[in-house]
Amino acid sequence: MTFFYFIVCQNQNVTHNSNLYKKPFLESFEETPLLVAVLTYMGYGILTIFGYLRDFLRHWNIEKCNVAREREEQRDFVPLYQDFENFYTRNLYMRIRDNWNRPICSVPGAKMDLVERVSHDYNWTFEHTGKVVKNVINMGSYNYLGFAENTGACADAAIESTQKYGVGVGSTRCEIGNLDIHVELESLVARFLGVESSMAFGMGFATNSMNIPALTGKGCLILSDELNHASLVLGARLSGSTIRVFKHNNMQSLEKLLRDAIVHGQPRTHRPWKKILIVVEGIYSMEGSLVRLPEVIALKKRYKAYLYLDEAHSIGAMGPNGKGVVDYFGLDPKDVDIMMGTFTKSFGAAGGYIGGKKELIDYLRRHSHSALYATSISPPVAQQIITSMKIIMGEDGTTLGADRLRQLSENTTYFRRKLRDMGFIIYGNDDSPVVPMMLYMPAKIGAFGREMLKRNIGTVVVGFPATPIIESRARFCISAAHTREIKTSFLDNLDSMFLLNAAISNIQLPFGLNLSSKM
Repeated sequence: MTFFYFIVCQNQNVTHNSNLYKKPFLESFEETPLLVAVLTYMGYGILTIFGYLRDFLRHWNIEKCNVAREREEQRDFVPLYQDFENFYTRNLYMRIRDNWNRPICSVPGAKMDLVERVSHDYNWTFEHTGKVVKNVINMGSYNYLGFAENTGACADAAIESTQKYGVGVGSTRCEIGNLDIHVELESLVARFLGVESSMAFGMGFATNSMNIPALTGKGCLILSDELNHASLVLGARLSGSTIRVFKHNNMQSLEKLLRDAIVHGQPRTHRPWKKILIVVEGIYSMEGSLVRLPEVIALKKRYKAYLYLDEAHSIGAMGPNGKGVVDYFGLDPKDVDIMMGTFTKSFGAAGGYIGGKKELIDYLRRHSHSALYATSISPPVAQQIITSMKIIMGEDGTTLGADRLRQLSENTTYFRRKLRDMGFIIYGNDDSPVVPMMLYMPAKIGAFGREMLKRNIGTVVVGFPATPIIESRARFCISAAHTREIKTSFLDNLDSMFLLNAAISNIQLPFGLNLSSKM
């Protein structure tokens, strides 16, 4: 098995300035083996052929049709459901649908309880059995620092906040939903990030999708990484700005777009762009890779562009002080114009924030749809964020925050090293707590998720269209709450499962091309 390690001075199609980095930047992305790619395409091809055959049988009522359809009296209406667009969903996704939307009935901590469910019609519908699957090892939640818990300082503070303020605010911030706890939260976030001011929002997705349109518009240019989250893509589209996409983490691609934007200006008129906004993420949640932030900032300064950094997965999880990729690279927060992040992951809460200069935040308070029309953050949720953030910062008078940051780093290093030693193909940065493990073939997506659950391990499996068609994977999210016992149990079960080749794939790969060296 061959791994390609991308170091600061060496990468495919990318030129790096090693002077911008204080330590080696290590990421690995192994190209899909040719035979595996061919077999994967064949698998999808066979599924597609059978899908068309089943659609033919459904059309003639030979096979029962379970998809949403127009009623007979609505045949002359414009179709509400697009049958062809749902082809993938009804013929491929339904086969492995049982791996998603599993209801849980406990705190999503290091371990969780799942509601048992069964399907009697091949995953079209599910029925709860009334039983609960206890103590499932949670390898899928974004509980990076282990604050998703119902005991301890955070839970106690949230209970007190609920008794004082209630659960809901019932109004927007600009009306009568602006509580003192919200003001305290925003002040704390600004101090945590090292910026002048910040603003909190009730939903992370809306933080991106509703604020980017407030910052850019017609006559502006957005340069977006090709792997940016859907919330960033939606926000860019809603803004009405011109969008150009650069290759993931490829600084040559980004610089070419910046240079062309400066030289040619807007299409047809060739007038200068009103704004040029570079949009990137801290950790890319499907790849486990880190943004090459020092290089992005250098390009941003050279071409006088603005930088929008989404730290949804990196805030609290990266850096010696848990302050995200800016902290990880030892950079000045002032070099990032718009710092965005969410409270849904490392802080065990909900919502998002934007930090930056005071003028920026004051502008958003008056122009952001999410600020003007959305209900304020629930008080106990705000208190959860405040308490967990103070723990991370060490302002609670303990070393619990530093201990959790150190434990997360150790767990990440341990998991990645052990998985590689076991022969698995792992993507991403060596320090990223998001660990994608490649599965490739469509049959393995469903089989992997089911077999892991049989071993009391809850995982997230991902396939097309969320990933390229030949890069299906399982994605593990490492947490500081994962104990030595949990780590050992997970790795032992993973190892034993891959010893059983039939449990994962019905195909014995020739030429020794196995996903695990122990198969």
